[in-house]
Amino acid sequence: MYAIEVRDHIMIAHSFRGDVFGPAQALHGATFVVDVAFYREALTEDGIVVDIGRAHDALKATLVPLNYSNLDDNPAFAEVNSTTEVLCKHIFDAMRDAAKSGALGPGSDGINRIKVTLGESHVARAWYEADL
Repeated sequence: MYAIEVRDHIMIAHSFRGDVFGPAQALHGATFVVDVAFYREALTEDGIVVDIGRAHDALKATLVPLNYSNLDDNPAFAEVNSTTEVLCKHIFDAMRDAAKSGALGPGSDGINRIKVTLGESHVARAWYEADL
């Protein structure tokens, strides 16, 4: 299995609903390192998994509406807590759509798995990964 991974980061504000979150029920900020890995069984004719530049551009475009925002005001998170795990799936869905639409360039159609990891701190991270 071959893979490439691209990285960016976001700074957000949010709060959580539910006693399980303790003090995180109050509005607070977070900075996440965002890694997205694209997997495929065989390389393209050009010897790549997918165009790294286009993959990074797709990630950046996905993060623009999240970066420097209060996720409590984002309709995508109106019905759910914007936990790290939920954010992983949100970003995964956008990266899946980018791969399926060909936005990652030639070879997009050969991507068969994506993994999105959000690093919350130097001691905690979450991810979502699935086959396409």
